Amino acid sequence: MPLLTTRRLLQTVVVVLVLLGSIYFLFPRLVGLSGAMSRLGDAEPVWIGVAIGFNIVAYATYVALFKAVVGGDALRLRWLETYEINMAGVAATLLFSAGGAGGIAVTYWALRKAGMRRRDVARRMVAFVTLHYAFYPLALIVFGVLLRTGVLNGNHSVELTVIPAAVAGLLLVIGVLIALIPPDVEQRLGPFAHGAKAKSVLHTAAKVPATLGEGFRFAVSLFAHPSKGGLAVLGAAGFWAASIGVLWASFHAFGVRVPLAVVVQGFFLGMVANLFPLAPAGVGAVDAGMIGAFVLFGLPEEAVFPAILIYRLVAFWMPIPPGIVAFFQLRKTVQRWETEGLPIDRGGSVESDLEPPVGLIANGQQGQYYKK
Repeated sequence: MPLLTTRRLLQTVVVVLVLLGSIYFLFPRLVGLSGAMSRLGDAEPVWIGVAIGFNIVAYATYVALFKAVVGGDALRLRWLETYEINMAGVAATLLFSAGGAGGIAVTYWALRKAGMRRRDVARRMVAFVTLHYAFYPLALIVFGVLLRTGVLNGNHSVELTVIPAAVAGLLLVIGVLIALIPPDVEQRLGPFAHGAKAKSVLHTAAKVPATLGEGFRFAVSLFAHPSKGGLAVLGAAGFWAASIGVLWASFHAFGVRVPLAVVVQGFFLGMVANLFPLAPAGVGAVDAGMIGAFVLFGLPEEAVFPAILIYRLVAFWMPIPPGIVAFFQLRKTVQRWETEGLPIDRGGSVESDLEPPVGLIANGQQGQYYKK
């Protein structure tokens, strides 16, 4: 489990300050835009308040998504416990990069402490991440096509529309292929293994694609069954919509009217830089990515720099203090679970997916299974 040590926090603060100073103050001076950041004082407080409101909605829907996918039928987590797990993940994401790996690590630790088995945690987390990021490639495809064809206003250059849409489409195809991985992949590959050691290696290796397939299929089942997955789908869509609303309001704070399609496309193109492995929470990488995307879309540089800084302050840094508080609250909650009872014992079943439960085999009659 990642620990919020004083040394790590100090290291992160130093790196963040250096990156922010380089992106927002040093770089503008080098390219002749030294007056861009002086516009920060011109921001309309009302629009900053709107941005903060959107951000509150974003994290509320994120918690709802997690509750629906992980903390509902599978694990009877209370809303406060769900909040602590998610906001603690936000704090861990500040200390780790590569698409929120720190947040995933903290979440995995908390769910294991709550009593879930490794396999169940893994497939539920796969389903959660899949559902959460499903709207990412979909948005790039839809808005890329609409911009390229001229249906929506904005720069329709190939590198900003067609290429991102093609990459997003490839990712969706990969996701579909993963969803097609059969749950009995280990049994199907068994004849190719000879010897006890080979069978042991195959048994371990087969768990990864099998778990990925189960998680992807569970995420798809939530889309296909609104009565079961309505809250999850609304939570995922609401998070991205509210996050884009933060960016939209940040531009309005400086009187910049940006077409909605440009805001959406620029947002997702800039967020790709969050995968950069050396920047805490994508600091510097995401900032530069978004600034570059909106400059390529033709927005004035002197407005882009301060607008992106406001967006990052609201969307990424404001939640960090409550996230750190939630981290330490979660540690106390885990200690309480160990003395008062685990959430897994409150009822519910982790075997509620639309596939045969793990450890059960079909007996040849529809809907009936028997234990191995």
